[in-house]
Amino acid sequence: MAQAEPPTTTVEAEPPLAAIPTPAPPTVEKPVAPPPAEEKTKHDHDSKALAVVDNTSDSGSKKTSTKGSLDRDIALADLDKQKKSSFIKAWEDSEKSKADNKAQKKLSDVTAWENSKKAAIEAQLRKIEEGLEKKKAAYAEKMRNKIAMVHKQAEEKKAVVEAKRKEELLKAEELAAKHRATGSVPKKLLDCF
Repeated sequence: MAQAEPPTTTVEAEPPLAAIPTPAPPTVEKPVAPPPAEEKTKHDHDSKALAVVDNTSDSGSKKTSTKGSLDRDIALADLDKQKKSSFIKAWEDSEKSKADNKAQKKLSDVTAWENSKKAAIEAQLRKIEEGLEKKKAAYAEKMRNKIAMVHKQAEEKKAVVEAKRKEELLKAEELAAKHRATGSVPKKLLDCF
């Protein structure tokens, strides 16, 4: 009995990422300098060997090896550029951070200076206000004393006026009694008529 073989499917393996050709940026091919010529000895000069080179196979391999080498050189140059760029970016960030920190420190120093000056001025103002309050209280006390002095003087003058009035009333009563006793009319009163 022959068993039926299951249908086979062929799966092509994906090439690794490194093997996937990436489009290379347009570059200008650099001329490759030949290796430095070795000094020829007399023996090398005498024997000249001729080698037959197969242009078709050799030129293809040179193109691929040159292309691979060129791609590698480009990749290394890009990597070097990225490395330099990241170093420059890190340096720039570091310098900016230093500048920010320096500015922040100076700003905090200025703020601290401002706060200390404000506190000193406010303390001076409170001291002046306390002095003014004391002067105001002393001046108010002085004014109250002056008012009391004026009131006292007014009371004294009122007492003098009242005493004089009583004295004049008493004098008028005495004169009236004298005139009654003598029956004479006061002269001043006749002047009024």
